[in-house]
Amino acid sequence: MLNLSNQRVDEQLFNHYPLKTLRSLPQPDAGRRLGRWMLALLLICLAVLFLPWQQTINGEGGVTALNPQDRPQTIQNAIAGRIERWKIQEGQAVKKGDTLLVISDVKDDYFDPKLPQRLDEQLGAKQGSLTATSVKISALEEQMAALRKALTVKLASARNKVRQSEFKVASDSTDLIAIRKNYQIALDRLDRFEKGYTNGLFSLTDLETRRLKVQEDYAKVIAQENKLNGARQELINAQLDLSTIQADYQEKIAKSLSDRSSAVSYQAEASGEIAKLRNKISSVDVRRGLYVVRAPQDGYIVRSLKAGIGEMIKEGESIVTLQPANPSVAVELYVRPMDVPLIQRGRMVRLKFDGWPAIQFSGWPSVAVGTFGGEVAVIDAINSVNGKYRLLIKPKSRSGDQPWPNQLRVGSGVFGWVMLDDVPIWYELWRQLNGFPPSLQQEPKEEKKK
Repeated sequence: MLNLSNQRVDEQLFNHYPLKTLRSLPQPDAGRRLGRWMLALLLICLAVLFLPWQQTINGEGGVTALNPQDRPQTIQNAIAGRIERWKIQEGQAVKKGDTLLVISDVKDDYFDPKLPQRLDEQLGAKQGSLTATSVKISALEEQMAALRKALTVKLASARNKVRQSEFKVASDSTDLIAIRKNYQIALDRLDRFEKGYTNGLFSLTDLETRRLKVQEDYAKVIAQENKLNGARQELINAQLDLSTIQADYQEKIAKSLSDRSSAVSYQAEASGEIAKLRNKISSVDVRRGLYVVRAPQDGYIVRSLKAGIGEMIKEGESIVTLQPANPSVAVELYVRPMDVPLIQRGRMVRLKFDGWPAIQFSGWPSVAVGTFGGEVAVIDAINSVNGKYRLLIKPKSRSGDQPWPNQLRVGSGVFGWVMLDDVPIWYELWRQLNGFPPSLQQEPKEEKKK
């Protein structure tokens, strides 16, 4: 029936009568309270959907060193040898230049303990030979200079002799012309005397005297011709002597020049051998220094890759692994190829290290506990063996963050979140349901090539 009275019967019944069954029944106010709670919860959920959510890109990796020189390295021996003794043990801290291992040579070319002394003796002998060759070259140069000077004098003397012979030929030729002229005059006179004797003008004695004169003049002509021929022969001989002198001295100069060239060639060869000996001496000194394998930098001996005494090791073979001391710690994260275009250098990263408990709310990094801050320093241009791209993260703490732990060791596992832009929670849920990648407010700028 209708409840038109201001008095509540149910209140009187509850207050005056102990009706336990009635009290156990659901009351109408409970439904309303439930409705109010559900409405409030719905309003809260709607409000939460519009709260900001920071998008992230997840990645896994490990602790490494930012500088290549700080990463674990294997130490190799430069020469082949045999292990003689060890100077370190695994886990030992070493300084730069400390002796790690002592080896001995296994090549028979270097067995002689006095090899440097022998090489010095060979070098001294070659240097002495080089000095003697230099003296010989100087002597040959002086000899060639003397031959050239003698050639000049001899040629001048021979040319003078040729000119004298030419002058003598010219003089004898002139004398021959004069004698022949006298002989012709004597013949003309004899002819006149012959005619005068026929006419009775001259006696037979005068005629015979003229005939004797003609014979004497003819003899003079013959003698002068012979003298002229002799002068001509002397001129020819003088000219031949001139050519012979020049040829002889040219041959001597050519021989001296050939000897000098041979000496210069030997000098160059000796200089080359001296350079080789010096190179070998330096190589032997360096090689003897390589019998001791030393630490290239401060660090810790992680593992010995060779063991025992007397074991043979090859050239360039790894001996021990060294972890450099005080490395510039960084983190390498591996992310999917589809996420790489969204990452830029300088992006903040939250890191969770193995062994350090942490709670990370992916979208609300401000309420995370136990994580550490970092910054993207390097993005590889090519993917790694696992098909993912590697990021190098260097330390960078924001206000309130703790610095990276000093106990971090190279190789420890890391899980990281690369922080992107803020979006509403409803958008993030919609993106996750549709499998879309994270979004950016603007296109990433391309890095300038240096």
